[in-house]
Amino acid sequence: MKKEKNFELYLRAFELTDLEKLNALRNDDEAFLYTCGNKFFISKEYDRKWIEDKIFNNQYQIYLSICLSDTKELIGYICIIDIDYRNRKAQWGGINIDKNSSGKGYATKAASLMIKFVFEELGFNKLYGYVIESHSVSIRMLEKLGFVKEGLIHDFVYKKNQFHNAYFVSLLKDEYNIKLNGK
Repeated sequence: MKKEKNFELYLRAFELTDLEKLNALRNDDEAFLYTCGNKFFISKEYDRKWIEDKIFNNQYQIYLSICLSDTKELIGYICIIDIDYRNRKAQWGGINIDKNSSGKGYATKAASLMIKFVFEELGFNKLYGYVIESHSVSIRMLEKLGFVKEGLIHDFVYKKNQFHNAYFVSLLKDEYNIKLNGK
């Protein structure tokens, strides 16, 4: 197994006490510039119900908090969506890291933990997703984790008064196993 940087962080289920932090992350205008999702104005009351939904209705989507082990501080969240148990696949829903914690390798480590969960615990065969063409940081991270670009989708999302292309990316369990074992 390849040696990774050892960051002390873990993933855990959302708690209602995460409301303040999650609401701040979800209202960060800059974060939405780099996603395939659209920007909405999200009240705390809306997020309270959203968090409850993620806690109690997690059959087809899994949202997890990213926390530092030493302080238990929530620094972001990560998710998979559109879970398809029959075809053993899920969509990479994305990752959102607090600005103060970005650039430290936490996103890559959290993504690695989520990928391990998808393939080793859920037993899925494919993880796929969409990445804005201009977001080179996310593209590099996903490629580092073994994802491959399967194609470019033109005019995929509308933001800041223009359409943006997105890559369709995927990672198969066999590719994950090869990456994991360094073969």
